[in-house]
Amino acid sequence: MKWQQLIINLYEAMFGEMDKVLDGLTADDLHKRPSPGANPIGWLCWHTIRSCDRFLGDAVLGEQLWIKDGWHKKFNRAPDLNDTGFGHTDAQVDALKIPDAGTLLAYEKAVRKDLISYLQGLSEKELDREAASSIKPGTTAAVNARISGALLNLQHVGAAAYVRGVIKGQGWYGR
Repeated sequence: MKWQQLIINLYEAMFGEMDKVLDGLTADDLHKRPSPGANPIGWLCWHTIRSCDRFLGDAVLGEQLWIKDGWHKKFNRAPDLNDTGFGHTDAQVDALKIPDAGTLLAYEKAVRKDLISYLQGLSEKELDREAASSIKPGTTAAVNARISGALLNLQHVGAAAYVRGVIKGQGWYGR
């Protein structure tokens, strides 16, 4: 196995888990908080997708799909490249209205497609390239650090799975 395939497999597993978490959820389910201050499933998954889109926009595409392909409109949000959920307050979490699981999954699939395409052609030299960071304008970060950082969002998918278990009960995962 080539090392690129290992990274692709990890991202595919993360997105595959997200697909399972979102399967069959209603808009109400997407916005339920398991307790005050805890993030809902919809926000957790949206934040994960936005983080991957930000990485793609900064390091690869030059712009985020969120804005380029008009995804912000489908979520009734401003075309703000920094609107990724990073640092959101409780009020901002509540203000994010996911229209439905299908829209969230369609955005995820668009980001996944471009991310996997990029990773398939990734070279070792590219890993060391410094890419502009929209998180801190005027700074850069190595592509390898951005790949790792975006993959850390697996923790948010795990949190979303936990929240689904809290609101839907045992057995939703098919085991």
